[in-house]
Amino acid sequence: MLSKRIIPCLDVRDGKTTKGIKFKENVDIGDPVEMARFYYEEGADEIVFYDITASSERRDIMIDVVRRVAEKIFIPFSVGGGLRTIEDMRAVLLAGAEKVSVNTAAVKDPEIISAGAGAFGSQCIVLGMDVKKVEPSEKTPSGYEIVIHGGRTYTGIDALAWAKKAEDLGAGEICLNSIDADGTKQGYEIALTSLISENVNIPVIASGGAGNINHMHDVLKYAKADAALIASIVHYGTYTIKQIKDELHSRGIKVRNTW
Repeated sequence: MLSKRIIPCLDVRDGKTTKGIKFKENVDIGDPVEMARFYYEEGADEIVFYDITASSERRDIMIDVVRRVAEKIFIPFSVGGGLRTIEDMRAVLLAGAEKVSVNTAAVKDPEIISAGAGAFGSQCIVLGMDVKKVEPSEKTPSGYEIVIHGGRTYTGIDALAWAKKAEDLGAGEICLNSIDADGTKQGYEIALTSLISENVNIPVIASGGAGNINHMHDVLKYAKADAALIASIVHYGTYTIKQIKDELHSRGIKVRNTW
């Protein structure tokens, strides 16, 4: 069994790490370069960096911040936000990222997934999915809809169908974010995570809602997530990454050790 990964997420706006609740009321909380370095030294398995307003503002990602983060850490580093072309992906990878995450651009042009996988390998291509729970309908039979532009635009696309299509196109991983759970600290969306992880054959990163170690344990064990994305619980000092890993290890979850 592969070790489960613990991945701090840095949502970046105007060059600062920020945190909100359900994609709203964001508050700036620190410098992304220093925070990335801190989490790397604490034992994070990967770092995820999202330029959260690049797509909605229709601008390029802050490549200088990507480069500065990559200079400070020596673990896998995934970057998303405002990546619309193969050239955008290449620039981010050349700046030091190991993976690129596409979300809005992939919904608008799914072929960017296959083009990216062809150019750089599926292992480099992460599908970011921002998902909202809705009433099941003919268009969204799973009861979960894809939302783009940083939670601003509903697409009418069924989340499960989109995950399967992205896998077929060559995505190597899915980062699955529940907008309903995001920033609430009330736990991951277990039903959503289970739905996706049980129906695709690529790794699924659970995102949105971590408030304590029980939440992480449950999404990794019961929802079969391959990794847990965390933000508030480490950004605000509730837990260290070592505390999280030690506790998960004591409960039988295989993690890369810090001891």
